[in-house]
Amino acid sequence: MAAPALTHHSGPPRSMPLRELRTRLTQVIAMAELTDTVTLVTRDGDPRPLAAVVPVAAARTAAQARADDGRLAAVTAGWARRLEETHRHGARRHAAELRAVTDALAEVWAELDRRVPPGVDAAVDRLRAAQADLLRG
Repeated sequence: MAAPALTHHSGPPRSMPLRELRTRLTQVIAMAELTDTVTLVTRDGDPRPLAAVVPVAAARTAAQARADDGRLAAVTAGWARRLEETHRHGARRHAAELRAVTDALAEVWAELDRRVPPGVDAAVDRLRAAQADLLRG
């Protein structure tokens, strides 16, 4: 079963004889595409519709719409998994780099403490205090 072709933008379906449709098919298709116009095709002299020219969105069946929704959900879930994995990988790499920098800084301070003990140089003591604040915050 096709989804309804009429939307809030379209008016009632137009009716057009098959003979006229043959000469104006390009225009009728453009109208369906641009304005969601539905055109009912009739035989010359018979008001009963034979076929209809409808916008492509109206021709999709409910099953097609569900399948499209399913594909969209699968693609979205795939991208969400990829983004989450990238985030985890980045967080692990950041943590490893932070540990490496912290360890290197601790080695530098150990060497500095060996060469310039606390209380000997006021400038180095200010650096120690600033470093302590950084490590706490």
